[in-house]
Amino acid sequence: MTQSRQSQVSLSDTPYYHCISRCVRRAYLCGEDKYTEKSFAHRRQWVIERMHYLASVFSIDICAYAIMSNHYHLVLHVNERHSEELSNEQVCERWCQLYSKPVLVARWLDEQTSSAAENKAALAIISNWRERLVDISWFMRCLNEFIARKANKEDECSGRFWEGRFKSQALLDEDALVTCMAYVDLNPIRAKINDSVETSEYTSVYERIHGNAQPEDNPSNYYFKKKSLFGFIGDADESDKINHEPGISFSLIDYLELVDWSGRILREDKRGAIASHHPQLLHTLGLDESTWLTLASRFGKDYQGAVGSLEELASFAEHTGKCWIASKNQLRRSIH
Repeated sequence: MTQSRQSQVSLSDTPYYHCISRCVRRAYLCGEDKYTEKSFAHRRQWVIERMHYLASVFSIDICAYAIMSNHYHLVLHVNERHSEELSNEQVCERWCQLYSKPVLVARWLDEQTSSAAENKAALAIISNWRERLVDISWFMRCLNEFIARKANKEDECSGRFWEGRFKSQALLDEDALVTCMAYVDLNPIRAKINDSVETSEYTSVYERIHGNAQPEDNPSNYYFKKKSLFGFIGDADESDKINHEPGISFSLIDYLELVDWSGRILREDKRGAIASHHPQLLHTLGLDESTWLTLASRFGKDYQGAVGSLEELASFAEHTGKCWIASKNQLRRSIH
């Protein structure tokens, strides 16, 4: 049975969420159409550019992504603190980059409102916008609608482009976050589209390695505003962590080593090709090799709704009105 989005998102438990959106068409989002022999690979760049632009508008950061032929994965970080620190004027500026400005709000910005009731009504609209800037559903809506309209225009057709709802999965602790990020970054390797991390284009790990995702210099990219991926701060000093923006509390080098190591082991034709030493990040998380491989290989199949330790799953269930989380038994078997 379809669950409400409120039962899948609880920012009091975690700011991290894994989202998946799948295309319904035979022609695919970005793949090769065998019937028409047309390639839609260029649409992958549409998704990446729009995704980065929306991250610059919303108080939402991108931890990981993978753009596949008929679906894409995102791992998002919701930054409530950033949204709360925005002034009302900044909220208006951000939201009106996506949608037209109501007359009442325009009058409030120009200090032309004539009564307290008008001021109150304008501020209520802005408050609603502030909430939307940390709303994953609005982020995904602004991404999917844009891509669907652009694809429909290119295909000279109309109709549904995406499945009705995107899937959302709460990541309740650092184990779940890093496991999910690696799972997302390794999607092209598992699908045998690429054979190495450094050649897996249209993934976040490729962007972190090569520093790409800058748009071509042409008028169609006028809307693009680059925002960096959510950073790793494991190598930062404690004083730097206090004074700077939040980040993932591991080092980028450890994460890249972990992804490459996991990818080699998970691929059947690569088994045993990697060195026997464990990535440093595994020891930091307190996971041994067999536990990590169990988590990574089952991610996306056995773990639905939310992923984390048993204690965090219980807390998430309580806050979202559930009595039981589906992944509890699998996680218990992996940990013990």
